[in-house]
Amino acid sequence: MQSSLKAFSFSTHSSSNLLRSFLFSFSTSTQCQHSKETTSMIHYLTAKFQFSTTKSFYISKRVSRGRFPQNPLSVLSFLEQIGFCEAQIQSVIRPRPQILFTRVDKILRPKVEFFQLLGFQGSQLCKFITANPAILICSLKKTLVPSVEAIRKIVCNEKDFNHVLPRCVWILPKYKIFMDNIVFLESFGIAGSHLGMLLKLQPSLFVAQQSTIGNYVSRAIDMGFHKSSRMLVHAIHSISSVSYKTFRRKLELINSFGFSMEEGLQMFRRSPTLVRTSEKKLKVGMKFFLHTIMLPKSVLVHLPKVLMYSMEDRVIPRYRVFQLVKSKNLCKKAPSYTYLLCLSEEMFLNKYISRFRENAEELLVAYKGHYLAA
Repeated sequence: MQSSLKAFSFSTHSSSNLLRSFLFSFSTSTQCQHSKETTSMIHYLTAKFQFSTTKSFYISKRVSRGRFPQNPLSVLSFLEQIGFCEAQIQSVIRPRPQILFTRVDKILRPKVEFFQLLGFQGSQLCKFITANPAILICSLKKTLVPSVEAIRKIVCNEKDFNHVLPRCVWILPKYKIFMDNIVFLESFGIAGSHLGMLLKLQPSLFVAQQSTIGNYVSRAIDMGFHKSSRMLVHAIHSISSVSYKTFRRKLELINSFGFSMEEGLQMFRRSPTLVRTSEKKLKVGMKFFLHTIMLPKSVLVHLPKVLMYSMEDRVIPRYRVFQLVKSKNLCKKAPSYTYLLCLSEEMFLNKYISRFRENAEELLVAYKGHYLAA
């Protein structure tokens, strides 16, 4: 790490020569000084950040005489001090080269201290900034602080805020769009905790075009989701996560197993995340429930979430346990398979494995045999 950082502090022989060439250029005549300074800057930008000569020339023309090399060196030194490695510095500078000419004490340092107060420290802070270098060049008071405050108000509790903020880093520079879309979503009745849930699930929606957002909401309402229902948020999340073509193809897949279009939509209304399940998983699940264990279609219509459970870790192992419990008459009244399937892991183990001490080992092998064998 230290060797990488030293490369950016101009401690190498070539970097020292480059720095001397800058300083030497300042002592020549005005015309010569301008020419040498521009040439040196182009060499510096192409060598350190792999910019093309054209881009380096463009950047050099935007810099007023006398600002280089002091400002870039202070910026690089500051980034090193807060823990940036060479690769991260390049990731930050290449898309936003103007950062090199930003004043450290008045612009960069206050922003870094702001995010440190929010809990970002060390490597986490560096990753946070590297994910979106734009936060280093937008206004702290007019953009970053209001954006963070808006997120805090939406998600309410500190735990959710700490979870959401790192995922929303790229939203922060787009404060106006963000606020306009909050008002737009609220016009559809998506407010309060529902708004916070949507921000946690799909933050990209908050900076999308309003025509796109309106289309997602309209499609969800047309499918039978009510504005006052918290399921509307999950429907919008799912609809926005897959293309319209993919959505229709998955509904057609469900229809191919004998379900009507309305039954397919009922399944989606009960479990909106169903359309984010892969087609392969849906097909395997349908075949197992309908053809292998002969589950009535009506059960899947009312309980579509079982199609999203892991076949290997949950569906098939619990079916083996279900068969053993029935064959050995371990329960006075045999449970339904779907009831057993939907239990939490802890409750399932307590009620159908550890409870039957004499058969516990056999039941556990049936349930976890594929792991125990490994």
